[in-house]
Amino acid sequence: MIRQFSYYLIFLVITLAGCQSAPESRYTLKQDSAPAFAHDTPAMIDAVPKYEPYRTFNSRPYEVLGKRYYPMQTGKGYEEEGYASWYGQKFHGHLTSNGETYNMFAMTAAHKTLPLPSYVRVTNLSNGKQAIVRVNDRGPFHDNRIIDLSYAAAIKLDYHNHGTAKVKLEVIHFDEENNVTVGKQPTVTYAEYAGLTDPEPAASASSGSTATYIQVAALSDIERARSISSVLSSLYQVPTEIPMVNNVYKLRLGPLHDRFQVKMLLHELKNNGYPGAYTVQETL
Repeated sequence: MIRQFSYYLIFLVITLAGCQSAPESRYTLKQDSAPAFAHDTPAMIDAVPKYEPYRTFNSRPYEVLGKRYYPMQTGKGYEEEGYASWYGQKFHGHLTSNGETYNMFAMTAAHKTLPLPSYVRVTNLSNGKQAIVRVNDRGPFHDNRIIDLSYAAAIKLDYHNHGTAKVKLEVIHFDEENNVTVGKQPTVTYAEYAGLTDPEPAASASSGSTATYIQVAALSDIERARSISSVLSSLYQVPTEIPMVNNVYKLRLGPLHDRFQVKMLLHELKNNGYPGAYTVQETL
């Protein structure tokens, strides 16, 4: 009986010791990498800057690897040059510091001290390529890096096959009245920022008989059309339609009833990989 009890104690100690071993990281992968699974080419559509209140819980000082960081209270007027890295599959699907799910195929980024969320124009100083990202995470915690871009943003800046790139950061700051400040440039109205000069509203559906659509693409693959439609509808918060005309699916945004909104969307689409986008008028 005593020997059996002793064996039981030894078994219990071993079991408890195993349970109290160092916990595994919440990340499944030990090393970060580009996606190792089959995937579509990222859309690489720039984040669309807008006014978003900063999240208060991300404004408090914090400590990582023995170093204390003090988040800025505003990103207005912020510019910086340094080296950018990128992060991918290891962090894909996990929560960011802003409480959102990291998607390596979206145009996002991590910064140590910018308010969250912030919008930043990033320029690759070696080739002039630019991307606009939404900063929703903290990092990178290396002294020689100023920003961690998503895998998609790194592709757009053409340094995804390298570890880092020399970049320039310019915060695109919106206030509550939609005044815009890009880096250290003078503050302008949204119409000036977007290059729009005719913000007069078009006739509304209730007072007229026409509506405007933006024709984005013509595709033969309905699933591809639906995929792009879902992305654009979510990104720009507008309805989409995919009518079939002459055996081709016409992907378009609308109906739209405000001329300012039409010009804004057309401007954004032409700068985000759809240079052939154009407007179409239809009778309701």
